[in-house]
Amino acid sequence: MRIPASLRRLRDDARGATIIEFAVAAPVLILLLMGIFDMAYNAYIVSVLRGAVQEASRRNSLEIANTAQSDAYVEKMVKTVAPAAAVTFKRVSYYDFADIKRAELWNDKNGNGRCDNAEIYTDENRNNRWDADVGTNDNGGANDVVLYTATVKYKPVFVVPFMPNGGALRTQSATAVQKNQPFALQEKYGSSSGTCS
Repeated sequence: MRIPASLRRLRDDARGATIIEFAVAAPVLILLLMGIFDMAYNAYIVSVLRGAVQEASRRNSLEIANTAQSDAYVEKMVKTVAPAAAVTFKRVSYYDFADIKRAELWNDKNGNGRCDNAEIYTDENRNNRWDADVGTNDNGGANDVVLYTATVKYKPVFVVPFMPNGGALRTQSATAVQKNQPFALQEKYGSSSGTCS
């Protein structure tokens, strides 16, 4: 059986094959590039955030610390990368490193790990209630240890199609631990007692 000359010419013609190959490969390539750009953008935001938090934490450890100014600095640095980002801050101060995330002292008579049933506690942070974390929500005083955390929420610039929650808000945070300079005598924890309910 002989193939007509016109069909033979059509079968041997390679013009247009590139278009077909590109149409098959382009979606995969574009998705791959979008994913790489998204990961790089996230990594850049985290890098800028960590650097700004470290710098602000150093500034906050001085006697002349201005926490509002430090927070504004971190927010300004983050917004150079993610202009519509929402930035929130948290500071928790402790007397010493050993006190981080430590509960206020209490006599746990029933051994359940909670201050209840009229157990007696020491109000170390002077807020008139028992706390599972002895820290106070401020920049502390001389020689105190402070956990400074900044959290950023932002919309991704490169939304990767077909990814679950690809366009949802992203959250990144950075924490720095500082020990304030000993510019004065350090205030001790409180010693008054209270009763848990």
